[in-house]
Amino acid sequence: MASRDPGHRVAESRIATMRRFNRFYTRQIGVLRKTFLNSPYSLAEARVLYEIARRRLPTASDVGRALDLDAGYLSRMLRNFEKNGLVERTASARDARRSYLALSARGKRAYAPLEARSHRDVADMLGKLDVADQARLIGAMTTIEALLGGEGKEKSAESSGYTLRAPVPGDFGWIVKRHAELYAKEYQWTAPFEGVCAQIVADYANNNDPKRERCWIAELDGENVGCIFLVKETASVARIRLLLVDPKARGLGLGARLTEESIRFARQAGYKKITLWTHSILTAARHIYQKAGFVLTRTEPHESWGRPVVSEFWDLEL
Repeated sequence: MASRDPGHRVAESRIATMRRFNRFYTRQIGVLRKTFLNSPYSLAEARVLYEIARRRLPTASDVGRALDLDAGYLSRMLRNFEKNGLVERTASARDARRSYLALSARGKRAYAPLEARSHRDVADMLGKLDVADQARLIGAMTTIEALLGGEGKEKSAESSGYTLRAPVPGDFGWIVKRHAELYAKEYQWTAPFEGVCAQIVADYANNNDPKRERCWIAELDGENVGCIFLVKETASVARIRLLLVDPKARGLGLGARLTEESIRFARQAGYKKITLWTHSILTAARHIYQKAGFVLTRTEPHESWGRPVVSEFWDLEL
């Protein structure tokens, strides 16, 4: 809509171009279809399920703010989800008037195909483009979100300036190199640590199961700035490995986002638990894991990398 400020008049041709793009994109992603992704749910219902699935115990107010939904409309939708056994409420121990939302076991089963189909459809859309055009498209989307997002709204990964993607040739070498460089500089960990990283990356590169394992690369302004692996430990247990956020991307919530993506994928893949191995000195990573719901289960001192350190083992029940 054109601004009333005469200093910001908008050409009619630009208004027409934006409206044309809106029509194109709503058709492209199927917004106007009666149900979302051929599921029993509307787009609004699917978005609510998504917000509940991706957040740790949100309130109805949290979901409403995130989606800018009318409180009455959202309340009716949540009551229907509860009636159908998709969503469960848990009363706050501190405030009986406050309750937290979570998908039930049935809700998780209903949501998982939506997440998988949405992921597959976007992958298919991007897969028609070469890597350079993918970067151009994602960059354009990031710009649109940043310009139209407005002040005071919660930042997503993209509006924070970074994007998450699957690894491409050269990324695995970067993961090993950057881990070795940063840990040597920040913690004085020596060569055996680089070998550990190289072995983890080699095992994944040579033997990963794409249905149950995943690697994400975080990119900022065309440069790699982070990574994480989610790999199979057993049939029911997944393991997070090699979480890294480059100093130039710290403070953007990237570590938490990478961890959230791993947890979401683990649930989608059918794991019952995620485990991980970290160290007491890695305070930022420990904070991320703790905030995501991981519980410290065991500690163990060692001096494998030239410095005395304390290993920590953390688990998250899914």
